[in-house]
Amino acid sequence: MKLVGNWSYPTTMRFGAGRISELPDACRAAGMSKPLLVTDRGLASLPITAATLDLLDAAGMGRAIFSEVDANPSGRNVEDGLRVMREGGFDGVVAFGGGSGLDLGKTLAFMAGQTRPLWDFEDVGDWWTRADPDGIAPIVAVPTTAGTGSEVGRAGVITNEEVGEKKIIFHPKMLPAQVICDPELTVGMPPAITAGTGLDAFAHCVEAYSSPHYHPMSQGIALEGMRLVKDYLLRAYADGTDLEARAQMMSAAAMGATAFQKGLGAIHALSHPIGAVHHTHHGTTNAVCMPAVLQLNRPAISDRFDMAAAYLGIAGGFDGFCQFVDDFNAQLGIPKTLTELGVKDPDIGALTEAALRDPSVGGNPIEMTKENTTALFEALL
Repeated sequence: MKLVGNWSYPTTMRFGAGRISELPDACRAAGMSKPLLVTDRGLASLPITAATLDLLDAAGMGRAIFSEVDANPSGRNVEDGLRVMREGGFDGVVAFGGGSGLDLGKTLAFMAGQTRPLWDFEDVGDWWTRADPDGIAPIVAVPTTAGTGSEVGRAGVITNEEVGEKKIIFHPKMLPAQVICDPELTVGMPPAITAGTGLDAFAHCVEAYSSPHYHPMSQGIALEGMRLVKDYLLRAYADGTDLEARAQMMSAAAMGATAFQKGLGAIHALSHPIGAVHHTHHGTTNAVCMPAVLQLNRPAISDRFDMAAAYLGIAGGFDGFCQFVDDFNAQLGIPKTLTELGVKDPDIGALTEAALRDPSVGGNPIEMTKENTTALFEALL
């Protein structure tokens, strides 16, 4: 089956192998003629990035690149990137890479014409209305992993180094105007990153499906996203050149990030402060946290996961689903505890306070308290 499509939900998406060739056209459609390609340090020197810059250069759009991006993008990265963007007179951003490159690229485009500090636009209440919408540069997003789904998101996760916390910067116009999902760009992902990013997509779907908020469209997308991960992640993990598996995982990533408009929950509330302080891989951290959070949420979600398990072809209802998660993690080489993941000498009190401040707590079906959040961290360590 040929996996190619043109979609307008949640934004304009060009999906299919080889479609990176359409990048100059996507830039023009988004209204830019002099884009800055934003990616991370690891990708900057790889052939797929050089080939992408060649495409832009051949179209008369230059080959400007900013790659001073940490694994967990920071406020300092934003400052450095804004200096390059403003001094270079770039009129848009090509956000290229995994979650770090995509989030930073989107944030640079958002901040390009703002006068207020970055942290004034944290996803709190209506803070996004503080922004000047005319100061937001257009964005074309090109994911090279299949996990975060940031290419279809309206926010960027940026670490505030001064307080040691990840902050969600939000504005509706941070949604990229054009997205190119080319599964050929993900073929070079090593197995461990394939697993971690794929399980990030799975966590997005699981938490959206668990959220108590009303959004039936997201509920349906989350359920099918879980199925795609279940059916195709092990294939992509075992054989990185399996383009069908890579394409289906790329779809699942976009579906997870579309679905979590309905809400995230305790998995992400725990994972964000752990990543901010201990610099762990986000998707892998989510996978480690998932089993304990499923048990916390059991009273509120067991019935709906009985239905999900039936759809997914998993015997045993909610308990069968939990067993599947444990087995899936093991098959993908995921550590069982945060300690095994590399979290050393954690300040559980500080992590708990940060988790309870995270915006994701509002989507958890069981109210997160100091007591149950502390217990979760203790169980995971």
